[in-house]
Amino acid sequence: MKRLPNLGKATGTVRLFFEDEAGFGRISKTRACWAPKKQRPSVPCHHIREYRYAYGAVDPHHGDNFFLITPTCNGNWTERFLEELSKKYPDDLILLIMDNAAWHKAKALKIPENIELAFIPPYTPEMNPIEQIWAEMRKRGFGNRVFKSLEAVIDQLCLTINELSNEDVKSITGRKWIKEMLI
Repeated sequence: MKRLPNLGKATGTVRLFFEDEAGFGRISKTRACWAPKKQRPSVPCHHIREYRYAYGAVDPHHGDNFFLITPTCNGNWTERFLEELSKKYPDDLILLIMDNAAWHKAKALKIPENIELAFIPPYTPEMNPIEQIWAEMRKRGFGNRVFKSLEAVIDQLCLTINELSNEDVKSITGRKWIKEMLI
């Protein structure tokens, strides 16, 4: 079991967050949609390889969430994400569960004092509930859509993030094993 050396230093809440990154871009994905009987729906599609990435962290217990949109995923952006997450909850200790991406484990990665990292086993995205947040965001804001520019993708990503309520996050990520662990 991993020891949490900063646990005694927390003056606020101890928070459990799950973190991941996802790409959003101009390559559209077709999805099932409604159409009148005997009428085939027409769905726009294009394959332009322009992306932006969202770093995200969600708290399944309280529904709190934090996102940062970046041009890529690497150690520098991970560090920036950790800094900003730390600033949002400066008095709290954050136990941040992440996958095993190379940039999460870089030796040079500077981790704020109020954040402790823990990692899910390799190749187990089903253990990370933020994966369902990405699926929900794609369903709500990106299915059967064509974007005229990368800025339009970023605007839609911001809108979709801002429409996620704490209740949405709890409903989507609140797995039984997480709830039982927090009792």
